[in-house]
Amino acid sequence: MDSDSSAAAALAENLVKPLGRRWEHVQAVAARAHELRRAVAPEDEDTLIAAAWLHDLGYAPEIGHTRFHPLDGARYLRDQHWPEVIVNLVAHHSGARYEAAERGLSDELAEFPFQDSPLLDALVTADLTTGPAGERFTYDERMDEILSRYQPDDPVHRTWTKARPVIGAAVARAERRLAAAQPR
Repeated sequence: MDSDSSAAAALAENLVKPLGRRWEHVQAVAARAHELRRAVAPEDEDTLIAAAWLHDLGYAPEIGHTRFHPLDGARYLRDQHWPEVIVNLVAHHSGARYEAAERGLSDELAEFPFQDSPLLDALVTADLTTGPAGERFTYDERMDEILSRYQPDDPVHRTWTKARPVIGAAVARAERRLAAAQPR
């Protein structure tokens, strides 16, 4: 049987590659997740990489029904019988609960249990240290880049204004775990 990450890469290529720059981002996030894999338990490494490949699947027009990509991606993956942990990581990646509140979709996102975990921290770090075309950024550089693209009254801008310190703490935890796992 193929690993979840191999199947995830193939599915992402099929659904996200046609989206151009989004595909560049997803490939770079998966590569970054591979670098961060030591920040999670060994048995979770493949799950992290699979979730990285799939985190932006909900942008694909054929599955983007609510236009809130974490929710659309998670619903699609659930319907395709992906492991629950991967589905929930996609649902809650990178501050999704904050944006769901801004968009009035908190009840819908609650279909997927939120679990604050090393896996989620590492996925958030992979996503939010990678730019829209795959560039490597610090977390603060990525936040500044996101905020520069949205007006202050946009739900995305409001999300990151609120979520930035909380998600920044998740990135710091993942980076500490990775540093602690490095050979001395």
